[in-house]
Amino acid sequence: MSPLPHPRPKHLSLGPLETEILHIIWGLGSATVKQIHEQILANPDRELAYASVTTVLNRLTKKGWLVCNKKERAFSWKPLISRKEAQVLNSHEHLNRFLAASNPDIVAAFADSLDAGSVEQINAIAQRLQAVRRAREEQE
Repeated sequence: MSPLPHPRPKHLSLGPLETEILHIIWGLGSATVKQIHEQILANPDRELAYASVTTVLNRLTKKGWLVCNKKERAFSWKPLISRKEAQVLNSHEHLNRFLAASNPDIVAAFADSLDAGSVEQINAIAQRLQAVRRAREEQE
């Protein structure tokens, strides 16, 4: 089972433009403001100031999603975590919120409404958790 990624962003919540820019950077590996701005403006229906891209990149850096590198006079940003690691964090966050807000009756009602494929998936997850716990106990 893959552990939660380290480092983790300080703030997991992202706005729509932050998410879009992060996806662009994941696609490119690393990017400059100009590259990101050009990709967004490739859609003729979009308008976005160059400075807005810079602001969002700085915000994503402060939130712990990106790191900024300066090479001569050019700045480029690259992600601190991969797209897959972000999905793991997002799923973990959703599950924690669900469990925190739920009582046993709500969880049972939710589980009762699942289709056969979902039940099989939950059973597979439970088996995997048991195996991980057994392995952890054997190491101790």
